[in-house]
Amino acid sequence: MSRKEPLRKCVATGEMLPKEALLRIVKNKQGVVSVDPTGKAHGRGAYVKKDASAIKTLKKKHILDRVFQMKVDPSVYEACEAVLDDE
Repeated sequence: MSRKEPLRKCVATGEMLPKEALLRIVKNKQGVVSVDPTGKAHGRGAYVKKDASAIKTLKKKHILDRVFQMKVDPSVYEACEAVLDDE
């Protein structure tokens, strides 16, 4: 019997996708926002589709600023793009 695959909602596109198809961005208790390639870091997480257009939308509309209710450093958006390039 196979396990049910967990679904998460992309903050950029609004699509429900399997967790493996998404990149997790996390805000820890200290208020530091970073990319979480393992998907297991502690803190408030937001998921974005591993797609260039989704990352572009995320950056253009400053979606992470709204999700985490704070000004997110531009380096976080660049880190998202870097992770996408590595795959």
